Amino acid sequence: MSVLTDLPLIAAGKVRDIYSLSGATLLLVASDRISTYDVVHPTPIPDKGHVLTGLSAFWFEHTRGIVPNHLVSPIDGVPVEARGRAMAVRKLEMLPIECVVRGYLSGSGWKDYQRTGRVCGVELPAGLDESEGLPEPVFTPATKAQEGHDENIDFEGAVRLIGDRALAERAREVSIALYEHAAAHARERGIILADTKFELGLDAGGELTLGDEACTPDSSRFWPEDQYQPGHAQPSFDKQFVRDWVSGTGWDRTPPAPAIPEEIVERTRAKYLEAYERITGEPLAQWLRRTEG
Repeated sequence: MSVLTDLPLIAAGKVRDIYSLSGATLLLVASDRISTYDVVHPTPIPDKGHVLTGLSAFWFEHTRGIVPNHLVSPIDGVPVEARGRAMAVRKLEMLPIECVVRGYLSGSGWKDYQRTGRVCGVELPAGLDESEGLPEPVFTPATKAQEGHDENIDFEGAVRLIGDRALAERAREVSIALYEHAAAHARERGIILADTKFELGLDAGGELTLGDEACTPDSSRFWPEDQYQPGHAQPSFDKQFVRDWVSGTGWDRTPPAPAIPEEIVERTRAKYLEAYERITGEPLAQWLRRTEG
């Protein structure tokens, strides 16, 4: 957990800690912690928090024309010791679902498809391979589990959780538009955005707003385009690299998570940095200089 003793701590998550700045403003701090299968490993990934915050700020700036976001400032109101990994944000009333969009078949989506020919109730063409691109991006929401794993649900399940069909339809529309915009930009930089997760909420005026993080290596699958070959799992720029390592350790996915070897830490850090630099077109050091204030 990050330690900012002058501010009230509201919540400590697997990766982010949330502090109160004022009645309507929060401080969102991204740590270097990394989790797999909803369990935090004891070994941090250096600069991970900087990458998550810098990339989120990049996407917030580039998607304002699609939907408002909660970013107030990565500098104003942010304690000096947290700059580069923290941002002041507006409070939102978050929707009770994860807004997942998939453009390719991978992960739990691939498993669902193998069993049912669908992903979250969405019928897909027969005969697709693992990692194959879909005819069009699909909205595949999930629950927000307080304990254990999030569970995939269909759109009607999302409507029931949200309690407002029109709002659920708007969330679906916005999520797909965000994915399409980010995927097109990433593709120009030699990266395939296979899938990603958005967090949407309502601001004080009831307007749908993008919150939390956006299209980071923690919330997305990024694949190098020049190595893409459907039919199997892909190399990635995200924490799938750590998941792959974990799968060979014999760990049963219950706490405590194993320590991560130095070689895996360094290679994971390099992947996060490369994702940041390819997508933003600048070295991470430039983001850190801008946020020094």
